[in-house]
Amino acid sequence: MAAGSQGSSSASGSVIAFPGSAGAGVLQVGFDRLELQRILDLYGRMVAAGLWRDYAMDFAREAASFSAFRRAAERPQARIEKRPSLRGKQGMWTLFGEVGQVLKRGHELSNVLSPLERKLLKVVED
Repeated sequence: MAAGSQGSSSASGSVIAFPGSAGAGVLQVGFDRLELQRILDLYGRMVAAGLWRDYAMDFAREAASFSAFRRAAERPQARIEKRPSLRGKQGMWTLFGEVGQVLKRGHELSNVLSPLERKLLKVVED
């Protein structure tokens, strides 16, 4: 209650920045609706095939990532990362394997997801 009364007694009318909002830049990278739809569609098909059972998302200042797990207690079987700072270089999308190796990089999400799509096709063919 003391904090509320202290803030209302400010006669100067100054605006105090919210903690962590140091600047006008992007504070957090995220997935847009179509990107997330594409990723979750693949995740759903992998769950249906019995390959994945859990997922996690991480949103930071530099990158957003989607990790898919076979079991929750393990390391991710695959991690899809969006890093906009690499947009003009090798592409902002990266697919990492289970031990952290880069499986594919690119400018288009669909191309980066293709190794996982092929894995899903092999499972269906068996």
